[in-house]
Amino acid sequence: MDEVSVIMAKQHKDPALRSACRAIKRYQSARFENTYHDLLSTSNFGPACGFFLSEIYGDRDFSQRDNEFSRIAGAIERIFPQSIVEIAVDLAELHAETERFDAEMATFVLRTTPVKATPEVSLATYTDAWNGTAACGDRLKQLNMVLHLGRRLNRVTRIPGVRLSLKAMRIPARAAKLTALQDFLERGLDTFCNLSRIPRGVDLFLQAIEAREHRWMASLIRE
Repeated sequence: MDEVSVIMAKQHKDPALRSACRAIKRYQSARFENTYHDLLSTSNFGPACGFFLSEIYGDRDFSQRDNEFSRIAGAIERIFPQSIVEIAVDLAELHAETERFDAEMATFVLRTTPVKATPEVSLATYTDAWNGTAACGDRLKQLNMVLHLGRRLNRVTRIPGVRLSLKAMRIPARAAKLTALQDFLERGLDTFCNLSRIPRGVDLFLQAIEAREHRWMASLIRE
């Protein structure tokens, strides 16, 4: 059983932990929207921000994609070209790390706050969990993985014919039950293709993420 499956199975057996994890994700999603509200409202960077929000920082059910990731090593290598496989592997690793970090913070919240049927996470609660789990190193690793994924997506968009090749994979992907992964890959390439048409668009977008996330993490650290 892969790491994400183990984490999800533990949450399935422990509704309180599952609820706390969802609360952590809701807080992070709202925080991302607040941090990038200016970019989300622009035509140049809004789609890219929306992509990262929904696919990485979003509070939504990734169970279908989780299931597909558990089979990623076999089927995907037979279906997709190597450049696409590398993106999928990056995403799978990023998703596994993100779920692990969120679960650790949720466990801390459960240990240190009164149990509620529907817990809500405030800035103070999140900051306590951040420092109580020494999350700075973990979230810095997560950020670097996000930036690496963005740069890889950008490089792949420059490969001639890659978008058409990916579209041609729809039927094989459906047959292999990899439709959620196919959707992510198509959306990711479309997003970065559009962003690359803006002068220094990708660089400016990723630099904004790096700078703002570093400021956010610095604001959480307690001496």
